[in-house]
Amino acid sequence: MDLNSHSIGENDTMRKYLTGAAGLAGVTALLVGCSSAPAQTATSSEVAPAADQIKALFADWNASLATGDAQKVADHYAPNAVLLPTMSNQVRSTRAEIVDYFVHFLQGKPSGEILDSHVAVLDADDAIDAGTYRFALTRDGRPATVDARYTFVYEKLDGRWLIVNHHSSAMPEQA
Repeated sequence: MDLNSHSIGENDTMRKYLTGAAGLAGVTALLVGCSSAPAQTATSSEVAPAADQIKALFADWNASLATGDAQKVADHYAPNAVLLPTMSNQVRSTRAEIVDYFVHFLQGKPSGEILDSHVAVLDADDAIDAGTYRFALTRDGRPATVDARYTFVYEKLDGRWLIVNHHSSAMPEQA
């Protein structure tokens, strides 16, 4: 047997083997890649709310102000909610503190109006509404208005949209 012909034969065989092995490896990688691709299914059967649905939550909250009942207003807040109120320097992080704030705030018979709203729907259970609003209320027996910036962070808990964080601060400049 000729050593050179033997080497050439081995080289051809080796090349065919490597080409076949590389092809097989490529096909295997393709099949494995396809089979391990994540399924295109939704993680929740619930549909995210429309921005208008989130905006409507303010109308419900504002209607509760009109009742004059601090407990009814506090019912719009989650048990672990945080309120940074417009007319108080105290952070309110318990239901009792939130009720206490609204007992005093409601004495002015406030009524809110959204001036500018920016809604971000995060998913089926979380949304943020931020912007500016104006409250008409009574101060020292006279009508007054307070313009403020706000952020409402909502979470859907047990089928109800509740406020988990509410920040409101008076505008630094008078309009």
